[in-house]
Amino acid sequence: MTKEQWKPLRGSSPTPDQIMLSIKGDPAREMTVRWRVSEDVTNGYALLRPVGSQTWTRCEAVCNFFETDLDRSNFFFSDLKPLSPETEYEYTVGDDTRRSPVFRFRSLKDHPTRFSFLCVSDIQTGSAEPPADYTFVGDFLRETLRKHPEADFILTAGDNTNCGQTDVQWTGLFLGLAGIAESVPVMFCMGNHDDMGFADYYAGTGKYYSEHATYFTNMLRYSYPENGPVGWEIANYAFDYGNAHFSILGTSGYKEMNEWLLADASASDKTWKLAAHHFPVCYAGPTIESADTWPALQPGMDACDVVFSGHEHSFARSYPRRGDGLYDRPSQGTVHYNIGSGARNPPGTRVVPKVWNAKTYCHEENLSMYTIADVDGPRLRLRAFVEDGRLVDDCVIDKELDRITPPDPAPVYNRPRLKYKGYDLGMCGEHLLPQQINDLWYVCPGAVMSYTGGTAVRAPGQIRVEIYGRFAVFTENSDVMETSGGAVRMAGPCLRLSEGQLFVPVEDFCRPLRMQPLYFTHNNFISIESDTEQRPVPVQP
Repeated sequence: MTKEQWKPLRGSSPTPDQIMLSIKGDPAREMTVRWRVSEDVTNGYALLRPVGSQTWTRCEAVCNFFETDLDRSNFFFSDLKPLSPETEYEYTVGDDTRRSPVFRFRSLKDHPTRFSFLCVSDIQTGSAEPPADYTFVGDFLRETLRKHPEADFILTAGDNTNCGQTDVQWTGLFLGLAGIAESVPVMFCMGNHDDMGFADYYAGTGKYYSEHATYFTNMLRYSYPENGPVGWEIANYAFDYGNAHFSILGTSGYKEMNEWLLADASASDKTWKLAAHHFPVCYAGPTIESADTWPALQPGMDACDVVFSGHEHSFARSYPRRGDGLYDRPSQGTVHYNIGSGARNPPGTRVVPKVWNAKTYCHEENLSMYTIADVDGPRLRLRAFVEDGRLVDDCVIDKELDRITPPDPAPVYNRPRLKYKGYDLGMCGEHLLPQQINDLWYVCPGAVMSYTGGTAVRAPGQIRVEIYGRFAVFTENSDVMETSGGAVRMAGPCLRLSEGQLFVPVEDFCRPLRMQPLYFTHNNFISIESDTEQRPVPVQP
């Protein structure tokens, strides 16, 4: 589609559209509104008044010009203030010639200790061809807000669009949000699809990622506080509401993000430190990886009470996790909370029980999921629903009593266990548990290959394993392994141990195979991780 074809179909015009409220300052005293117009409109402002008043207050706006793949538009942003807490207002945006309809919103509470918000993730949808129909996402959100009118704002955990580097998707999204975003603040967290693009969008060729998320940052430039890490603002920002501090994280600049998140959370005196980051740490899918997020963001996330995530299109709630330990009490770690899909798109990942998750749900119906978060002083209640009304999870994190209900203690093993990507190896590893010899952890490579779908070829006194396109050969009583990269000396020799199987030092086993071991000291297990999401399948001749 050409720009000439797009402009009359979905392009910007002198009349404001894509109107959205957001929180940038104290939401009891100001709200920010953004809107889109064509580039020939160079001035804009909002008119604001309490419902019932006859006097409008003029609120000036700042402008950000942005040329997309299909349009040239001006985006205006106005801070609606001064507001009085818990007061109903009406407003209109535009210039002296063309203005939007009058919309209403209610200013938020003044320093509340009781409030609620709606969490959704992965609402991306829409085909490549215009208009990228987000109608059902809007219908889902409207119905959810009807059921939960107590929600003060909407928080997303990323993938708000299916391909964020094109105007087709953003226009479709804002058409879907029409009738919602003008009255309920929307706080977007960025996901990998929000900074994804194609050289040819319609053909789906030339896939790339925009490190600084050009479209996300330009379309939302003044909607949120610019208080993120230097060079990575807009996609990273923080705001306060009531007794909670929210840190919203992007998908690039992890070193700077971690330093900022750690300082940002530590500097806040709020009761609750809540964060949103698209990629889950405590994932539920068999092949998902979290190498980018963890351990890069571990110190910063360890300073938070809850981290909301998405990406998997599945629901999972972790035990409190801190560093390499899974615990029971909120004071001992961070709850990682994967919201599930908000766009009726069943997951490509199939949920399996993971050692770090207290609760999972196999979200495979063609239905959306959402979470209602209720803050009540030192208590945070999280309720996860399927859109048809079924309650998937209902937990209360109580900081005053330092407990999570319903109780579900994290596992602590009396014998060391071996996991692969957090999943138990099952029958193939039941009696082939890790053993510590001379301060080295030894594992059975054959058992790992049996579980993962890698290849294990046994010969007298020798085993050859192959996975992710790499191989290693271990020989009994030898500390030299043959690998794809040549011969490598190990920290200890290959030994015949349980069930007559060969065991090797876990660090040496993992190194040539694109894998990494992690020992959970408190819980007494080793989880072997990998930074790839490939699905190993043995070759059938």
